[in-house]
Order: sequence, then structure tokens, then C-alpha cells
Amino acid sequence: MKKFSWILALVMIFTAVFGDVAQAQERKKWSPQAKGTLIGGLGGAAAGALIHKRNRAVGGVVGGVAGAGVGYAIGKRTDNRRKEAARLAAIERAAANRAANERAERAALARRVAAAERKAELAQAKQQQQYPMMANGFAATTTPMMLTASNGPVAAGYLPNESYGDRNSAYGTSEVRRKSW
Repeated sequence: MKKFSWILALVMIFTAVFGDVAQAQERKKWSPQAKGTLIGGLGGAAAGALIHKRNRAVGGVVGGVAGAGVGYAIGKRTDNRRKEAARLAAIERAAANRAANERAERAALARRVAAAERKAELAQAKQQQQYPMMANGFAATTTPMMLTASNGPVAAGYLPNESYGDRNSAYGTSEVRRKSW
């Protein structure tokens, strides 16, 4: 009966010591390793005291140490699982953010391309209003060109080819043109 009272006193001391620590540090939570060590140590001490009938104190100490070690290992494994899950969740969030950014960039690019296409269509419509086209895609009537030195074809370094694109007129390098001279 004396040994049972010692075990009960030991349990009460552990409760008082760890109970005060828990109350003094309410803001800081216990790590899974600490929880596992405490639970394993208390459970191992109780089991060791019950199993070792000749010397319950030695059984309680050996059981407490073994239980604390096993509890710490279980707590560490739990903590590692939580950290791995948090790491994978962070990777998934980063991938989702990258995908969202890429979608936003593609949408912005599509809007810029659409705006450029609309601008080109407006410019083409304006040009078609100024210069009507024939079915073959060339101007039906040629407008007189300014042959000034500041803004005309002479200033650009070439002379206008009035028959450009006409299938009936020959190029300067063709046989028809040479024979016609």
C-alpha cells in the first residue's frame, strides 16, 4: 500500500508541475512531441508500476522512460505529417497562383491582340474608303503621286510602277517586254 501511495504522489506531482506550466504558458501550445512524451511517460510509468510487482518504483521509472520515448516518436511522426501536409498545400497554392497569373497574362495578351486587330481593321476600312480596290486586290484607280523631294516616291529612292500587279503588263526582265522593244 505504501508503494501505491508513492505512485499516486508521483502522478500528483507530475500533474501539478505540468498543470502549472500549462497555465503559465496558455498562449504557447504544446508541440506534438511534448504531448506524446508526457502521455507516453505517464502511461508507461503506470504500466511499469503495475507490471513489476517486486519493485514498483523501478518498474514505474523504466516504464515511464520507455513510454516517454515511444510517445516522443509518435508525436514527432505526427508533427512531420502535419508539416508535410502544410508543405504540399503551400506547393498547391503556389501552383494555383501561377496558373491564375498565366491565365490573367493570356487574357491580357488576348485583349491586346484583339485591340490591335480592331485597330488594323479600322485602318484597313479607312484605307478602302480612300482607295477602292478591285477584285484582284489592287487599286482600281491610281491617285496622282506627289513627286516632290520631301514626301514622294522620288524622296524614298524609287519611281512608282503604275502597272504593278497587272497580269497583262510584263516585268522589265520578262521575254515579252524585251521582244516588245
